Amino acid sequence: MEFQELIKMRRSANNFLPNVTITEEDLIPIFSDVKLAPSAFNLQHTVYIVVTDNELKEKVREAAFGQYKVHSSSAVIIAIADRYAYKYTESLHQGMVDLGMMSEFELRNTIEDNFTFYEGRGEQFMKEEAIRNASLSSMFFMLSAKNHGWDTCPMIGYNDLQLRELLEVPDTHEIVLMITIGKEKEQSRRLRGYRKPVGEFVKFM
Repeated sequence: MEFQELIKMRRSANNFLPNVTITEEDLIPIFSDVKLAPSAFNLQHTVYIVVTDNELKEKVREAAFGQYKVHSSSAVIIAIADRYAYKYTESLHQGMVDLGMMSEFELRNTIEDNFTFYEGRGEQFMKEEAIRNASLSSMFFMLSAKNHGWDTCPMIGYNDLQLRELLEVPDTHEIVLMITIGKEKEQSRRLRGYRKPVGEFVKFM
């Protein structure tokens, strides 16, 4: 799909056709696109939990205050982000050293720089940075999903603690976004909301 067409076609699906199955084989190409999303220092903070099991999905629906779109979706994708992703700098870059693309000296400097950068800015910054990076990744997911013929809806309406306990999300990670995915029930589609003209949200200096 051409990019301009893609961004016009992508909508937040308010409801999905029931009983549409999405498989691991359907999702892997999407996540293969997602791995190319930008992340600070290439730390790749984002981890995804994919819920396709109907029984578990209904428990997720409870945590999402009973929203029907969770029930009708083919899957629920939970984007979580590691606040301490910088601690994995060495393992993320070791392959580049092995291939001769980075020297051991450069790796040691990168590790030191990343630790200094994050730990020097503190826990609040680490949390904000995790959310920023997972938000970028999640947008890639939704665009790729549309390109592969699936509809999505980003959601923030859920009980964080309930969802964290249900999916065993570690304390080191932030739950950033819930994304429902499936085939949109188009007769339930709402009109697209007003979009500001460029001049109202861009300031050229």
